[in-house]
Amino acid sequence: MSERASSEGAAEAATDFEDLFESAPCGYLSTDKDGRIIRANQTFASWTGFTTETLATKRLSDLLTVAGRIFYETHFAPMLHIQGSFNEVALDLLTSQGRKLPVIVNAVERRDDAGHPAFIRFTLFVAAERRSYELGLLEARDTAQATVAAERADSELREQFIAVLGHDLRNPLAAIASGVRMLEREKLGERGRTVLSLMEGSVVRAAGLIDNVLDFARGRLGGGITLSRDASEPLEPVLRQVVAELRAIAPDQEVEAHYSINDPVNCDRVRIGQLLSNLLGNALTHGAKDQPVRVEATTNADTLTIAVTNGGAPIPASAMARLFHPFQRGDDRVRHQGLGLGLHIASEIANAHGGSLTVRSDETDTRFTFTMPLIVP
Repeated sequence: MSERASSEGAAEAATDFEDLFESAPCGYLSTDKDGRIIRANQTFASWTGFTTETLATKRLSDLLTVAGRIFYETHFAPMLHIQGSFNEVALDLLTSQGRKLPVIVNAVERRDDAGHPAFIRFTLFVAAERRSYELGLLEARDTAQATVAAERADSELREQFIAVLGHDLRNPLAAIASGVRMLEREKLGERGRTVLSLMEGSVVRAAGLIDNVLDFARGRLGGGITLSRDASEPLEPVLRQVVAELRAIAPDQEVEAHYSINDPVNCDRVRIGQLLSNLLGNALTHGAKDQPVRVEATTNADTLTIAVTNGGAPIPASAMARLFHPFQRGDDRVRHQGLGLGLHIASEIANAHGGSLTVRSDETDTRFTFTMPLIVP
């Protein structure tokens, strides 16, 4: 290659490099070690509204906001000197019209042969859209946090209200129950006995609803299901009493009960009675009226099993997945009275005992089965 051709190639390369520097899609700056601008490309000049000649009379810090200038002097410049480079620092420049221009800055410090700082190269990218995006994310986060906090406060208020309401309902209900027991000792006609039986059933149902509401509120407020375990007293009398109470509520529905509890059960007898009451009440409500409801309570070497079975239409597949969730009912096609807490509380009682509550439902029957270890692990 001739010297002339080589010279022309070098000139063309220099022209290309100069064009690349001046019209690059990012801003280029060179400053001395003290931050005085030595050279700025045309892109950076266009962004700021200053001429390249004017920029050459300024320091980089002159183009920063007050907050940016403090950050530059106290953090950016010292760390750049220590590290030798800085990447993706967000700063705000001030244009010639005094407007803020958000940028992302990368910087590299160059040193001379003796290792002393010689000059600094800066590459800058306009970050207006990125900054808007980041601010939008922050606003969305703050809004979401505020919404969550408000919902949590509302939820806590509702649950506290439920707890107080359930507690305050116990006193008048206890008075009604006491009055019913007093009337049972009086001589009443057949109609009076019928009315008294209905009142007694209503008291039992209301007491069960209040217990479920209070347990649900305690669970949501952090207390959870509390247990008072005792293996010294028999469990069977409690279960028999529950069955007798619900038979009284539904005298036209047949309930078959079989008990074979031959081992001590380390459990909270009242809670297990509540579990059976919820399961049996659910079966009497949703089961076929012309088929008996079966209750089985048995123990083997290490497990207590209580099962409640009823006939009738199976539980819809769509309801099975959420059957033990609060405020759910086994069959949405039938609008029965109740809060839909019974199965949820029964499941929580089972979990508190280290056991489980499962359900199987088909065209033949629906069976809820509670199992728990006889001895606490």
